[in-house]
Amino acid sequence: MITITDKAAERLKELLVSGGQSYVRASVQGGGCSGFQYGLQVEAEQGQNDQVVESNGIKILIDPISASYLKGSTIDFVDNLVGGGFSFTNPNAKGTCGCGSSFEPK
Repeated sequence: MITITDKAAERLKELLVSGGQSYVRASVQGGGCSGFQYGLQVEAEQGQNDQVVESNGIKILIDPISASYLKGSTIDFVDNLVGGGFSFTNPNAKGTCGCGSSFEPK
């Protein structure tokens, strides 16, 4: 369902250890330049309706609504001159904003 690259997994493992958490939540919320924005956070517990997907040693929580928007996505970590951060490559996006943090669904 979701793939996490080696570089993203390395960074997420650091966040999980430093925060004493077990899961990474990938989500989609309304907002951003293009209509929907991506969310990524660490959490200690799985919610009642969450799907749990594992990729590259990371357990990912996804709520049912976000699952339909994130199906087939890849999460990467990008380092560049203006900073760095996690990026989503989403086959369900019709378009994205310039910074890549929001998208318009197909």
